[in-house]
Amino acid sequence: MHRFGSASASASSLPSPPVAAARFGSAPQRGARSLCLTDSACGWHRRRPRSSSASASASSAAATAAAVEDARKGRKQLGATPNLFEYLLANVREHPVLRELREETATMRGSQMQVSPAQAQLLAMLAQILGAQRCIEVGVYTGYSSLAVALALPESGRLVACERDKRCLEVAKKYYQRAGVAHKVDVKHALAADSLKSLIDCGEANSYDFAFVDADKRMYEEYYELLLKLVRLNGSL
Repeated sequence: MHRFGSASASASSLPSPPVAAARFGSAPQRGARSLCLTDSACGWHRRRPRSSSASASASSAAATAAAVEDARKGRKQLGATPNLFEYLLANVREHPVLRELREETATMRGSQMQVSPAQAQLLAMLAQILGAQRCIEVGVYTGYSSLAVALALPESGRLVACERDKRCLEVAKKYYQRAGVAHKVDVKHALAADSLKSLIDCGEANSYDFAFVDADKRMYEEYYELLLKLVRLNGSL
């Protein structure tokens, strides 16, 4: 407390800043009006032009279509500027089998769910930094991110891949085989929550190094609580 003076000093004992008082006058009264949250307090709010619902709907549809097309090309921009994003694409290290998988997934319905090459490389890097041996992925889709992680694992590594869509899993398993990592991947075709509970019941609590979730957002809280039991202390979720 020596750097900031006595904790018992009252606010009334502190001198008011003369320059601020001279330039701006007395402080405004506290209340809803000073926060400028209402139409009556914010003139700009009333004057702001409003788009028609049809125009907003068309704009939203166009944005969605553009996002889907970018995702199909592995071009999820994630808020980066165009120049930065182009730099990422030019420098990402994408395994040839990952590229083949991305191109096949681009022809499938829902391809916008696939992670980008830069995201997959980040996941693989995190697994390597941790020295991960045992990993879990909840929400495999066609296997792009799980394949990236499996490629980064040592030969003795294990990745539990939880996915309920059988058609997507068939694509993923084909590329696990093609990349030579099928022996590292334990595919769980079931509801992810059931698969995670089964792992806990089998005594695998606190035995995983790394977990990645990209699945039904409504289930995230349950996935999180289950994975907290499965991932070891100092692991990554």
